[in-house]
This record gives sequence, structure tokens and C-alpha cells, in this order.
Amino acid sequence: MLVSLCGFGETLIPADMPDIIYNILKQGHFVNVTNNGTMSSRFNEIIKFPPAMLKRLCFSFSLHYIELKRTNNLQTFIDNVKMVKAAGCSILVQLNLADEYISCMDEIKEMCLENFGAYPQVALTRKEEGGFSIYSNYTNDEYIAYGKTFRSPLFDFTCKNFNVKRSEFCYAGDWSFVLDLGTGDLKSCYFSKAFYNIYDKPNEKIKALAVGSNCHNSYCVNSSHFMALGVIPSISCPSYADLRNREEADWYTKEMNNFLNTRLYEGNKQYSLFKKLGVNIYFKAYYTTLRIGRVLKKGVHKVVRLK
Repeated sequence: MLVSLCGFGETLIPADMPDIIYNILKQGHFVNVTNNGTMSSRFNEIIKFPPAMLKRLCFSFSLHYIELKRTNNLQTFIDNVKMVKAAGCSILVQLNLADEYISCMDEIKEMCLENFGAYPQVALTRKEEGGFSIYSNYTNDEYIAYGKTFRSPLFDFTCKNFNVKRSEFCYAGDWSFVLDLGTGDLKSCYFSKAFYNIYDKPNEKIKALAVGSNCHNSYCVNSSHFMALGVIPSISCPSYADLRNREEADWYTKEMNNFLNTRLYEGNKQYSLFKKLGVNIYFKAYYTTLRIGRVLKKGVHKVVRLK
């Protein structure tokens, strides 16, 4: 199983994060930790884990290039990436392409090539107010053209699937989840509602159910995670490793690369046609009931105000 840890802020700030990572690895799972590359004390603690564990651990370093330079932390970032890689971990250096990076793209490429052996992988930056759109003052064509100069499979895949509505049968909610460790709320994916709380009944088996063809998002948000992992078997796409590893620089260990080149549908049983039909009928009825409830609630409020 892959467990990807990402905080609302810097993931490695909590003092117990090394213990959380250790115990997940101890159970035999693979772990990805998104971080800003500046928490040197945490890296020094984690690289002392047994070597067999470190082979199943990846640090995804978010490259906040301008901020790192402004705070004199760029060399710290570089040193930490190199340190965990030398210790036997996998690495990913990722740049969220914001407008302010356009003017220093060549500088960023040169720094990454010199220190990490390859350009960073690039993620599209989105605006979420009033619907999803590319967060840039450039035209979409201009923005995408700049991004493509990094020759990043991650960027190409993200652009290809951005704002593309999915209606195929999706196994998010059964094969994959999003968990808030702070509250225990469990969701099928990033923009769905919580359907379970793991802290309420910690010893109870989770009643998993795929969302099927009933995704209400305008597109598969973070498709480079879910779709690449294989939650939609009918879609042929690059693997999680294909989108992130820079093979020319061996960013991933052999163990991590092999594991993240597999798909969820290879190790999980797909639903029968009858069960798929049942899932879709269930969710259509569920969402219809919610809509009717909202309409009735608005009507009651209007009557109360009139009185």
C-alpha cells in the first residue's frame, strides 16, 4: 500500500511525524512525504531508520525557489535533497509553475540539473474560485508552452486531464481514500464529502464503496495521483512512477520504482456488472435525495421568513 502524507502547511513540522512515518514503514507499506525541504532535523532523524525501510520511502520536495532564495534556505534545500537520496530514499523535486517562476525558469533548470541530475517535475497551478482554471495572468497556451520546456511528464499529464469530466467507473472510495489524520474523516477523493470517521470505531472494518460513474467533480482533481495509480481501470495512462521519477537521475530506488509502476486494478478485484449497476443506482438515488432535501429546506426557510 502507498501512503502519501501531506500537511496543511509543512508536513514535517509535527514532532511525531517521524514516528508516524516509521510505523507505517514498519508494517511494510510504501510512504511518500510532501515537504518543503527545510526541516533538516527531521531528515537527520528519519535517515537513521533501517535501510530496508528507507528504500520504501520517498520525499517529494516542493521547490519554492524564490522563497528559498529570499530566506537564504536554497542551499539547505539542496543539501537535504542530496542527503536523503544518499541515505537510500527516493526523491521527487516538484515545481508548481506559478507566474513568478517564468522569469527565472532557466536558472531553476540549471540549479536542478546541476544538483539533482534532472529538471524538476512540474505541476499545473490551478485557481479554484468560481470553477477550476489555470492560475496565471498568461493565456493558457502561453502558460502551457512555458511548462512544456521542463519536459515534465507530470505537467503534460496534468494539462491533458485538466477540466476533463470523467464518467468512467472509478474505484475511489474502495481502492483509494483521502484521510484527515487530525479529525479521522475519510473521503473517497480530495473534493468529495467525508463518508466515515476512523476514530469513531477504530476496530470496525471500513465499509468501502466505489464512487462508480457518479463523480460530481468537474474533473479528476489530482488525477496524477488517482488515475495514475489505476482507480479507473478503463483508462490507459502512465503510471505514478512514470509521471514522477527522472530515470536519467535515478530519483527512485528500484523498490519504489517497481512498486509505483503497478496499478491498483492489478491487485484488486473489480466489481461485477451487476454490482456496478447497483452502485450507480445507489449513488444516483442518494444525490437526488440530497438535492430534494436542499430544495425543501430552502422552501421552508422562505415560508418562515414570509410569516
